[in-house]
Amino acid sequence: MTELTAGTSTRLWTPKGFREDEWVHADSAEALTGNGRFILPLQAFLDLDPEVRRSARERLGVALQPGDQMEKLADLLDQLSLVALAFPAFSDGRSFSKAELLRSRYHFEGAVRATGQVLVDQLPHMLRLGFDEFEISNPVLLKRLEEGRTGGLGLYYQPAAVAEPKGPKYAWRRVRLG
Repeated sequence: MTELTAGTSTRLWTPKGFREDEWVHADSAEALTGNGRFILPLQAFLDLDPEVRRSARERLGVALQPGDQMEKLADLLDQLSLVALAFPAFSDGRSFSKAELLRSRYHFEGAVRATGQVLVDQLPHMLRLGFDEFEISNPVLLKRLEEGRTGGLGLYYQPAAVAEPKGPKYAWRRVRLG
């Protein structure tokens, strides 16, 4: 658990519930000399020796900021276990697009994590785009998740990265998972 200012803590949540976070955000590749799993900034990951990236795949994650170019990472996704997408402000939705591209265009099968300003009304959309892990610090969202409430709408008409079963009579009607 990462401590934030003013006594607010960040907890890791997945659709299976809260769990301990085995990943550590690191500033540089020097962290790889120790044991554990590390989320590196994009440039630190790109600067790694290709053999180090391949051999440390299970221990490597990368953090993408909204302004980072995902194309730099596209051919290296097979050398990652996790991609953490940052939401530095509620009004910056570029990481939503990155998540959709990771799942649909690049077929990334590792974990996709949301970090930063993860809010109540964003969570259902993030789940539909293929996020599977969330660093939650928002007190309202923490309370709702502790109560087992993820929110969202009961019906969706548009397709998503996470396949949903078809409605009973109409091919275009979708129903909420779980």
